[in-house]
Amino acid sequence: MRRRARLLCAGMMLLSGFLFLGGVPGSLRTARAQAKSADDAQINSEVHKTLDNKRYQNVTVVVQNGGAILSGTVNDYADKEEADKRVHHVKGIKGVDNEIAVSGPQIGDEQLRDQLAKKLSTYTVGYGTTAFTALKIGVQNGVVSLSGNVYWPPDRDAALSIVANTPGVKDVIDDIQVAPVSPMDDELRLRLARAIYGTPQLQRYAIDPAKPIRINVVNGNVELEGVVDSKMDRDIAGIKANGVPGVF
Repeated sequence: MRRRARLLCAGMMLLSGFLFLGGVPGSLRTARAQAKSADDAQINSEVHKTLDNKRYQNVTVVVQNGGAILSGTVNDYADKEEADKRVHHVKGIKGVDNEIAVSGPQIGDEQLRDQLAKKLSTYTVGYGTTAFTALKIGVQNGVVSLSGNVYWPPDRDAALSIVANTPGVKDVIDDIQVAPVSPMDDELRLRLARAIYGTPQLQRYAIDPAKPIRINVVNGNVELEGVVDSKMDRDIAGIKANGVPGVF
């Protein structure tokens, strides 16, 4: 009986120890909460420093548990993007909820689309020509949707930058596709350009960089886009493209 009593007593002590270890004393919880609060206060201070710029004077920041909520207004969509990037680089930030609104000038959707189409029709990055870039633009209530194809990532980045820095843009939806890296496709692009623009009837389309015949190549598959003056020009471009070796 004494032995059983001792075992029972020891078991109760052990159980008591587990109960004590499994719980978190109130003082410890308070200390942790105070530490988190101090961390958030420090992060909040760093976030305000990185946004100490006239462009962000109307931006409000709330930091909680390492996450930052951005609200308020900026003049341009590019400023909204830049604020997001700056806050993401602050030490201790775990995530950013960007709720900043763009309060810049109100421009009609059709007018804004025309402005963007003009800007994007002549920008060059990749081969130094617009012939290998085919973008499509949609605008609704200031929200710009970009789709289509570009030669490589810098082309995509440049197009997005142009749109972001255009007054009147409220938001950007990026659906641009970047062509996969392929030396064979690169050679095919150049052969297609020579075949199409080397044809006397089509040479005038190379004069105006805003209105070229656009050549999109992905794994040997070719798409020609753009607007030509006649069905004959369209047929000639198709015949010339189909006659290039390597076209699927």
